[in-house]
Amino acid sequence: MLENITVALAGNPNSGKTTVFNNLTGARQHVGNWPGVTVEKKEGDCKYKDVKITVIDLPGTYSLTAYSMEEIIARDFVLDGQPDVVVDIVDASNLERNLYLATQFMELGANLVIALNMTDVAESRGIKIDAQKLSELLGVPVIPMVATKNQGTWELLDAILEVTDSPTASAAGWKREPERGVHYGKEIEEELEKIKKELELTSIGDLYDKRWVALKLLENDEDIVEKVKAEGKDGVLKTAQNSARHLEEIFGTDVESAIVDRRYGFISGAGTEVIHHTAEIRHTRSDKIDKIVTNRVLGIPIFLVAMWFVFQMTANVSGAYLDWVDGVIGGPITHWIVRILGAIKLSGTWFESLFVDGIIAGVGGVLVFVPVLFFLYFFIALLEDSGYMARAAFVMDRLMHALGLHGKSFIPLLIGFGCSVPGIYATRTMENEKDRVLTGLLVPMMSCAARLPVYVIFAAAFFPKNSGWVIFAMYMLGIVAAIGSGMLFKRTLFRGKEEAAFVMELPPYRLPTFKGILIHMWERTYVFVRKAWTIILAASVIVWFLTNIPWGVENKADSLFGKVSKGIAPVFTPAGYGGWQATGALVTGFVAKEVVVSTMSEIYAVAGAEEEEETPTFIEDVREIFISFASATVDTVKMTVSLIPGVDLMGEEEEEEDTGLVKALGNAFNPLSAVSFMVFVLLYVPCMVAIAALRHEYGTKWMLFSAGYLMVLAWVVSVIVYQGGRLFGLG
Repeated sequence: MLENITVALAGNPNSGKTTVFNNLTGARQHVGNWPGVTVEKKEGDCKYKDVKITVIDLPGTYSLTAYSMEEIIARDFVLDGQPDVVVDIVDASNLERNLYLATQFMELGANLVIALNMTDVAESRGIKIDAQKLSELLGVPVIPMVATKNQGTWELLDAILEVTDSPTASAAGWKREPERGVHYGKEIEEELEKIKKELELTSIGDLYDKRWVALKLLENDEDIVEKVKAEGKDGVLKTAQNSARHLEEIFGTDVESAIVDRRYGFISGAGTEVIHHTAEIRHTRSDKIDKIVTNRVLGIPIFLVAMWFVFQMTANVSGAYLDWVDGVIGGPITHWIVRILGAIKLSGTWFESLFVDGIIAGVGGVLVFVPVLFFLYFFIALLEDSGYMARAAFVMDRLMHALGLHGKSFIPLLIGFGCSVPGIYATRTMENEKDRVLTGLLVPMMSCAARLPVYVIFAAAFFPKNSGWVIFAMYMLGIVAAIGSGMLFKRTLFRGKEEAAFVMELPPYRLPTFKGILIHMWERTYVFVRKAWTIILAASVIVWFLTNIPWGVENKADSLFGKVSKGIAPVFTPAGYGGWQATGALVTGFVAKEVVVSTMSEIYAVAGAEEEEETPTFIEDVREIFISFASATVDTVKMTVSLIPGVDLMGEEEEEEDTGLVKALGNAFNPLSAVSFMVFVLLYVPCMVAIAALRHEYGTKWMLFSAGYLMVLAWVVSVIVYQGGRLFGLG
């Protein structure tokens, strides 16, 4: 048996593939991009019976026809990556639809194992599947599983090792034979044999399964046709073209349709043999819930309530942990660094100022918001894994049509709530080029997680009793801005664009696994943390130097950074935040929106340990960290329960002392200018990475248009907010 094996994890979307991947690999995962493309690549590993198993999570796909990026990646990895085993995750409650992908893996000659997942869902619908019989019919191992309960994972690992050790037969009953699989009928099989003979003298025939290559040539698969052309084997292509014409004359339709029909015929026959209906259930639990959730009248209000709940929980419940992190960074960590620098004779030098006023104030000012992101991503993952987010796209389909788009466009916009960059790249799944560009222009208007720290700190400073409502309003304003801009673009830049039809699979509702939610939560928050130690660290150091040039300047306003910011500041005076500090923070926000907060922390020189009369000992610091964490946990539980109507466990507690940055902002802004500032941060040009993604996907012209339009839109809307507020006597 091999000591190291590679397993490719494949399956239809919503088949439970991610849950199986998490069960197999746990926290031993890392995320990158597939070579040459920007589609996410997930990889993990586990050790079982002294064998190291590397698991590659392929993009979810329904087939291997090489029409979409996901299909190309999945097929190319199986063909060229040569995994030892391919595990196809099959939804037992939709067996016949899911087996289409399995038949294609069989034709590829892959070392296949079928994981028959969600057998509990199938049984709840009165469907019982004879896994043993299915294994015998297909000639591959079939392992029943309930991934959400981690049932069948060890059996799957046993099957993987068994197939690797003996890929042709098993004592368990399956036997892989060449004739197993789809038989395409006398006419097609005869033509396949003709093409296979021509392929015997080609390198592609040696590299891949000849029968599969012949099928692809009959289907006129562009990728395979190009590979045969590259060898100069015109005879093979001519034979395939003649066979295709002959079959079209016989069937009266194109060959690809005839092949697809035969595959589904094979699957239907297998289904008849192995699927037994124990009861007739006309309406599943998912159907009953969908009658309410996807209702034409109730759908959008339910979506808005769900989003409101997420932001209420994010803003209010995470507050205690936010204060705890702020106290740890501004207290013990600052104490320890100052002591270390003092021990090496650097106390009171520029080096100490760089660490305390630059790195700790900048990077620490951003890391304070990690608990907020943990809570945000926890609830977003909860909605995604339960199956609700697919319904949200379906519900928004009607609204998307007003923009000349469809519900599929809402998926990149939803992703944009996390980060604009993957939201922009997610438009690749859209077939129409104009749909892609229009959706990509709207994605930066969604409030990405990087803007959340700005909302949180300003809401805490000016609207502490209604911070959840303020954050929710910012997110809703982004959606409104996207809708308005989309309608404008539809009538100008994209006039005459045809509206595309929208068909989307609605997966059954499932109870998310706590482990899966934690993994999703950590993966997304890790991106933020990694940015804090790279981009934000670099930006904090640069800002510190700029605010200290010319060297030894006493007033930051007289520094190089202050003078440049002063020169730009008058542009923002009509919006109510014409101070050089706010302007400078907005300029650095182009690097990353989190830098807005870190820059303000440095500019306003948020006080740290030097304010305390007596520095605690190391033991006292550690004890205080644990005590304050326990206190924060208790407050979080109380706040969570207090969100239930009629329940209040918080009582009349003393107000917590504001952080240094909150105090500084309270002196520099008023409530109206604070709202105007948040509106500008919401709408102005995205970070430089998002700008690069816009250029990469849509070209320089659309990148420049997007940047210019967003700057103008942000300025106009923030001026309207401020001047309109003053007109009504606010601020």
